[in-house]
Amino acid sequence: MGPRAAAGAQAPGGHGKCCMRAVVFKATRQVAVEDVPDARVEQDDDVVVRVTSSALCGTDLHMYDGRTGATPGMVLGHEGLGIVEDAGRAVHRVQRGDRVVLPAHIYCGVCFNCARGDSAACLRVHQGHVGGAYAMPGMGPFRGSQAELVRVPFADANCVVLPGAPGDEHEDDFVLIADAWVTGWHATELAGVRAADTVAVFGAGAIGLLAAYSARLKGASEVYSVDLINERLDKAAELGFVPVDVRQGDPVEQIRELRRTQTGASLPGEEEMGGVMAGIDAVGFQARDRSHLDKEDPRQVINDLARLVNPTGRLGIAGVFTTTDAAPAPDGGHADGSLRVPWAALFNKGVTVGFGRTHDRRYTMHLRDLIISGRARPGQIITHHESLENAPGIYDRFDRRVDGIVKAVFYH
Repeated sequence: MGPRAAAGAQAPGGHGKCCMRAVVFKATRQVAVEDVPDARVEQDDDVVVRVTSSALCGTDLHMYDGRTGATPGMVLGHEGLGIVEDAGRAVHRVQRGDRVVLPAHIYCGVCFNCARGDSAACLRVHQGHVGGAYAMPGMGPFRGSQAELVRVPFADANCVVLPGAPGDEHEDDFVLIADAWVTGWHATELAGVRAADTVAVFGAGAIGLLAAYSARLKGASEVYSVDLINERLDKAAELGFVPVDVRQGDPVEQIRELRRTQTGASLPGEEEMGGVMAGIDAVGFQARDRSHLDKEDPRQVINDLARLVNPTGRLGIAGVFTTTDAAPAPDGGHADGSLRVPWAALFNKGVTVGFGRTHDRRYTMHLRDLIISGRARPGQIITHHESLENAPGIYDRFDRRVDGIVKAVFYH
């Protein structure tokens, strides 16, 4: 990599002269589409991408709801797909005109952690911190991709080149490997999902559905999808998973009963294995209290999974847990993210637990190639398409869980 230019250096193509449209955080539950300064090349190894599609994520709602420290003026979004419009002189692997998807976590590709595949823990991208990302509080000054243009640092590492053209049959599929599908796949890696496993995924939002989808691609024999929203449960059933509605009772007992009714699920000598071998938390710190569904209890999902997972099973915790919750649940939540977890139950069962942010570098090109080959179509989970100008309304509806929004994509 060549010498890094001083921050603020003018892009070769002249970006920075005018303005672009972008989704901007204003205050709790208030966003606006405004003119902001154009993204531009600031370092020699940057590119500028003209965004063709960006997605709305549940993590965006954590900020929208005032929970994770978003600041007014922040350009939102961390799932972007588009065309390289400008490039710094030290960029070699991508060039103007390339179609690229942008992994949510930004990484240098060569530091101690990146070289080992742990790209979400990059040591260089956000100096003095571990890891960086677009539009996430505490993870660097990088503006988000819900905008007409986005600056991509360390572009040779952070641009995944794609075939085709904007708006083609894979537009929806490719935008999901910026974050949603990569995180869903990572969840199955955390839970060690393998062929013939029984799997339960708590949460049937985009991440949960794509974790279930990934488990099925890996050969899971049974996949249960747990949620409390009709449209999400319907989508889970449409994709071939077994929907489990927490409004109908204890999901742990529901899954055990469903397994008991299946031939071979309770073979002699295996009575203690009536749960699942792999469980995934795709909900995180805003889990609902099953006794009072209008209230939060961040312990609920982990407590249920501890009961459901079989001895010697595995858990993957992919739902977000934050160290700065501005409005913690009054019963069980803490501003610093502290939780009471049933470690003794997990220890006695010999359960392996995997945590952590998605190491995009490990998966993005593999998932891209599954799409190109026709083996996977993750875009099936997308339910809504809107223009970027309509972002405030989509944020509001998605936050209120109305109109059947499972996953929304903005076209630019």
